[in-house]
Amino acid sequence: MPQRPLRQPDSPTQPTATGCRVVLISPYELGRQPFALAQPAAWLNTAGLEVACLDLSLQRLEPQVLAGAKLVALYLGMHTATRIAVEALPRIRALAPDAHLCAYGLYAPVNAGLLHRLGIDTILGGECEPRLLALAQAVQEGRRPAADPTPMVDLGKIEFRTPDRSGLPPLKRYTHLMLPDGATRVVGFAEASRGCKHLCRHCPVVPVYQGRFRVVSMDVVLDDIRQQVAAGAQHISFGDPDFLNGPTHARKLVHALHREFPELTYDATIKIQHLIDNAALLPELRQTGCLFITSAVESVDDEVLKHLDKHHSGADLDRAVALLESAGIALAPTFVPFTPWTSLEGYVTLLRRLVALRLVESVPPVQLSIRLLVPEGSHLLKIPGFRARLGDFEPEILGYPWRHEDARVDTLQEAVQDWAAQAEGQGLARGAVFLRIWELAHAALGTPAPALPERGFGTAIPRLSEAWYCCAEPTRQQLRSF
Repeated sequence: MPQRPLRQPDSPTQPTATGCRVVLISPYELGRQPFALAQPAAWLNTAGLEVACLDLSLQRLEPQVLAGAKLVALYLGMHTATRIAVEALPRIRALAPDAHLCAYGLYAPVNAGLLHRLGIDTILGGECEPRLLALAQAVQEGRRPAADPTPMVDLGKIEFRTPDRSGLPPLKRYTHLMLPDGATRVVGFAEASRGCKHLCRHCPVVPVYQGRFRVVSMDVVLDDIRQQVAAGAQHISFGDPDFLNGPTHARKLVHALHREFPELTYDATIKIQHLIDNAALLPELRQTGCLFITSAVESVDDEVLKHLDKHHSGADLDRAVALLESAGIALAPTFVPFTPWTSLEGYVTLLRRLVALRLVESVPPVQLSIRLLVPEGSHLLKIPGFRARLGDFEPEILGYPWRHEDARVDTLQEAVQDWAAQAEGQGLARGAVFLRIWELAHAALGTPAPALPERGFGTAIPRLSEAWYCCAEPTRQQLRSF
C-alpha cells in the first residue's frame, strides 16, 4: 500500500509515577491529534488519576513510556490502527507485564475474540469513558477485573468533557492543511458527534452504534477548539462520521465558531444524501469557513451502491458536485472501487465520471485502489449468499478474504495499488498518476485508452497532507516505530 509520510517518532515526556498510572495509546488517527485520547484523558485526570498519552504515529514505544503502568488502553478507531496495535501488543506486554490491557473504539468490539486471544483483558465500545474510568479506579484500588472476552458496548448519553490535550504532541507535528496556492495551515481536530444514524453495510460505525449517534455539547466543542486555536490551529478538521447527522446542531456550532474565530476555516465529512437533503445549508457552511467536504461516494455503479446500502445513486454524485460548486465548497470524494460486484467496465466508468466532473485533482490516487474490507461483524455478512463468496476469517488482515469471479479485476486492483504506492513515493502529480491508472484500466479491458482532454482534471483543492483513507496496510516505518 502507499507509504504515507511518516514523522520522525520521539519519546513522550513522562511524569513521575504515583498511584495508578494509566497509559492511553493511539496507534494511528489519520495524522490528526487524537480526540479519542484527549477525551478519556480529561475524565481520568479529573478523577485524580495519573495519565500518559502516547501517539505511535509520532512517538516511540520505549521502556520508560510504560514504566509503572497499571492500565494500558489502546484506541482502535480504524482498521489501520488495529493492525498496528496487533503488531505492537507483544512489546507492550513485555514492557508492562503487570498492566491490565484494554482496547476501545470502533474496531475493538468487532475484533473482541482475536484481541482477547492476543492478551487484551477488557474490550469497550461506544461511549466508553465511564467504563474506562471505573476500570482505572478498580485497578487503582487493587480490584483488578478478570479478563473478559465479551465486549462491553455502551450507547447511553454521557456528559462529554473538554478534551485534555496537554499530554499529546503539539499540533504542528500533525497533518497540515495544504492550500492550492502552496500555503499551509496548522490543523486542529474536533468531534461534534459520535456514531451515525445510517446503516451503510460496509461502515465500521454500524456494528457498534446500530444507527444511533450522540452529539457532543456545543460548549465542549467550542472549548476544545479554543484551546487548539490557542495552541496554533488555523483550520479545524471535524472527525464526525457524518457532520450533518444533526444538521441543527451543526448549523448552530459553525455559526458560533465563525462569530468567535472569523478567520478559522474547517472541513467535515458528510454523506452525499445529506448534501442533497440539506442543500440550503451549504452556503451557510461556506460563509462560516468550510473549505471542503469529504464524502464517501464509494461507487458510481447503482448495483454496487445498493449492495452497500448507501442510499444514494450514481447520478446523485453529479447533483452533489453541482450543489457544492454553487456554494463554493470543494468536494473530496472517497471510494471503494474494488468490490466483489465491480466489473472492469464499471471501473472504467468511474474513471470517466471523475474526468467528466473534473474531480481527478480532488481524489488521492490511493482512493482508486481501495479494496472492500469485510471485517468481523460487518453488516455485509447479512447480504443473502454473500458469506459463501468469502474465505475464512484471516487475523492477519482482520477480515474475510475474497476473490473476484473475474480474475482480471483482482489483477487490476493489485496493479493500481502498486502504482499508487510507487507514485506517492515519488511525489508525482495526481493528474500524471491518473493517466497511468486510465491506461491500466483500459489495458485490463483489452482496449486502447482514449486520449483525455487537457483540461479535464479540474483544479487543485484544499486538502490535508495525510490522504484520507483508513483500510491500508501499516507501513514498515510504522511498525519499526515500536
